[in-house]
Order: sequence, then C-alpha cells, then structure tokens
Amino acid sequence: MICHDRELKIQRSMEIVHRAIEKGNGHTILSTGITGDDARLARAAVEAGASMLEPNHPAVVLARGHRGITAMHDAENFRHEISIDQMAEVTRGVRAVVGDDIYITVGIPGSFTERQPVILTDEDMEKMSLAGANGIHTHKSSIRDLEDIVKLAHKYGLCIDAYIGLPTDRHIFGLPAQTPEEVERVAKQMESVGTDMIGMMTGMSYEGVEAGQIPTVLKERLCAMVGAVKVPTLGEGGINLTNYRAFKETGVNILVIGTSIDKMVEQAAKDAIGDFLNQY
Repeated sequence: MICHDRELKIQRSMEIVHRAIEKGNGHTILSTGITGDDARLARAAVEAGASMLEPNHPAVVLARGHRGITAMHDAENFRHEISIDQMAEVTRGVRAVVGDDIYITVGIPGSFTERQPVILTDEDMEKMSLAGANGIHTHKSSIRDLEDIVKLAHKYGLCIDAYIGLPTDRHIFGLPAQTPEEVERVAKQMESVGTDMIGMMTGMSYEGVEAGQIPTVLKERLCAMVGAVKVPTLGEGGINLTNYRAFKETGVNILVIGTSIDKMVEQAAKDAIGDFLNQY
C-alpha cells in the first residue's frame, strides 16, 4: 500500500495549522458558517487574516434554503439530506478562490452523529480529498466511530478534528464527558486513536450567549482538555467578541466561530439595503 503520499498531505495540512497558531501567539480562528460555504465570503475571511475555514452540511442546508429551513436548530434535523457531491462542490469552489495555503476542514453527511445514519465510504473520502479538503470536521459520539473515521480519513490524507460534548447538549456534537476528569480521560482516548485536533463543544452552540466571561465549569472543562493532549485544541460554540478573550485565556488554540460572524454579515446586508432604500 502506498502510504507516504497521504502522510505528506497530512503533514502539510498540519503545518498550515501550526503556522496559524504560531502567528497568533498560540491562538487562531476557524471561520465557519457563511464564511465557510460561500466562496466570496470565504475569500473575504482569508483577506482579513483567517487561515482556517470550515464548510459544513448544516450550514449548506441554510445557504441553499433546503426545505425552506432558516434556523440552524432545524437544519440539524435534515443535514444528512445534503450529499457528499454537494459538499465536494462547495469545497472545490472555496479552495479555488482561497489558494493552497488555507486549511479547509469540511463537515459532511456521516461525519456528524446524524439523526438518519449515513455510512461513509472510501469513495466519499477520496472525493473530499480530491476536492481540496485538508480535513474532515467530525462530531461523532463514540470512540469506536471516531476511530473508524480517523482511519478512513487518514487513508486519503485527510486530518480529523473531533469534539467532546456534554451528555445534556440539545444536539449530539461529540463524545460525552461531564466533569473535568471525564474530559481528560476522553481527550486522551481521542488522541490515542489518532485524532489530529481535539475540540470541545461548549453547550452554547447557536444560543448567542453574550456574557463577557464563560462559566467556571466550562473553563475547567476546557483547561482539562488542553492539559490532557499534545495535539492542537479547539473550542466551538457561543464564541463572540465579548467573550473571545475569556476563551483564549483557557489556552485553547483554535476558536471556531460561525454564528457570531453570520449575524454580523446578515446585519451588514440589512444595513446596506436600508441605506439604499433610505435614499428615496
């Protein structure tokens, strides 16, 4: 089996991640949502300094108006209906305008814990790799499933970022771990099966939490994850301009920001249209 080519692809991809983290003195942003799946806005994000992007299938549900869905909570229930081919097309478009020095991780049907199970195949991973993805963004909820997707992705030179969630989260976004001790144990398990980057869902996804500080229990869980592993770490959910610094202070390397940016872009569009209409 030819292995070196895929190992080189993974190595080059992780070099992009490490450069981005180093450039930001230990921290960087993974821009997702609107800036992940619209090539024009992905390019704008990169021109502003983003080095990491994340197209994903629930965001594409919203971008394409699939089933008339307009809210992310509802998109989670039908994201599995987006096809691999659609995600490959989105990825090719984004890659074409941002160049090769940007890390693109892609959420695809089957990489999340789907309401309707989707079986990922070698062909699916090959399509995403050839489309220009560096990695697959995953929210699997068992270590067995995570290990399987790591092996499948690595076979085609794709990295994996995977997440820890709370057992009580509204949507299942990762391996369950409640206490800092459980977080440490699960994070080490994830690293042991080859996960390239390990993140935590804060339990605040899509809720628009506006507090300037993050809850103590969340801070303790994030610090436990950061201290448990050697791979780059991520935080995702509820991150905004008000609490951004508090998240950075936990030591997390990569802050995944989607909803907050989406709201800013949507408001900018409303303001622009309003400005034109007010000229009458």
